[in-house]
Amino acid sequence: MPLLEVRDARKSFGGIKAVDGCSFTVEAGTITALIGPNGAGKTTMFNMINGLHRADGGEIRFEGKRIERQMPHRITRMGISRTFQISRQLGDLTVLENVVVQSPSRGLRGLMKPAVLGEERDRAMALLEFVGIADLASLSAAKLSYGQKKLMDLAAGMMARPTLFLLDEPAGGINPALLDLIIDRVQKLREEGVTFLIVEHNMDMVMTVCDPVVVMAYGKVLAEGPPAAIQANQAVLEAYLGA
Repeated sequence: MPLLEVRDARKSFGGIKAVDGCSFTVEAGTITALIGPNGAGKTTMFNMINGLHRADGGEIRFEGKRIERQMPHRITRMGISRTFQISRQLGDLTVLENVVVQSPSRGLRGLMKPAVLGEERDRAMALLEFVGIADLASLSAAKLSYGQKKLMDLAAGMMARPTLFLLDEPAGGINPALLDLIIDRVQKLREEGVTFLIVEHNMDMVMTVCDPVVVMAYGKVLAEGPPAAIQANQAVLEAYLGA
C-alpha cells in the first residue's frame, strides 16, 4: 500500500481548474519529486494534501485513510509536515520559538504557556543543530537570511515527527553550498524513515536526488517514472519548452 495515494483529485478556483483529475502515489522511503511548469497545479496539490485547500472531488489517502476533508492540524498530527515556498516564520519570535511552536503538544495556543517545556526545547535545539543554525536559536527569526529561514523551516517541520514531509521549492533562491547542506539533511532524514514529496524547479536537484518523478501540466499528471525516463520524455520537454 502506498504511503500517500491521490486519486482523481480536483480543485477549481472560479472557472479555473487548478487540479483536474490528478492521480499519483508516493511510496514509503522515497524522495518523490512533483515537477511541472508554472501554473501546473503543484502547490495547489500540496495545499490539498495538507488540508489548506479542500478538494472539490477525488480522494487523498495517507496510510490508507482518507484525509481530503481533514483540517490541517489534524493532518499534521497524522504525520504530514510541510514547508512553504516563502517562509511563514513568526518574525516577533526567536528562531527557537518558531521551531517549538510546531510541536503538536504546543502550537500557537501553547505560546500562552508560561515556559517552554524542557523536552520541547531539547528537541528543537537538536533539530537546529542538525540543520546547522543552533547558534542562531535566540535570534529574532525576522533577522535570518532567506537561506537560514529555509533551514529553520526544515527543523520546524521535523518537530512534529512526520512520516511524510512536503517540501515546497527547498532549492529556490539559495546558494549552492546551502543547497548541498539541505540535500544532505533530506537524505539523512530519509535514512531515518522520513518520506519526502518535493515540489522543485531545480532540475539538477530533482534528477540527482529524487526518484521517482511525477510531472504535472494543466492540473493533470503528464508523466511519472524514474529521472532518466522523465528526462527523455518528449511530452515533458514540450510542456516545459513548448511544442
